[in-house]
Amino acid sequence: MTSIFTNPLRQTYRYLQRQAHENTVIFYSVVLGTVGPVMVVAIPPIRESFGYRPAEPVPTSYPVPSRARRPIQGYDDE
Repeated sequence: MTSIFTNPLRQTYRYLQRQAHENTVIFYSVVLGTVGPVMVVAIPPIRESFGYRPAEPVPTSYPVPSRARRPIQGYDDE
């Protein structure tokens, strides 16, 4: 009875092993293509469990002082 369940797994493993040797580029392309979407779902909770907090956003503007602007003197601006 156990051969019913283990035989397909063994055949699948042997098939994947043969493909990894004969069609290496295609095999690893498929592996990386399937791992990518899995990582999109799995990595954020793992990062949060390690205590990762995103960095503060970078300022997009320079704070302008709330005072009267003084004209620039020197440096040939006259």
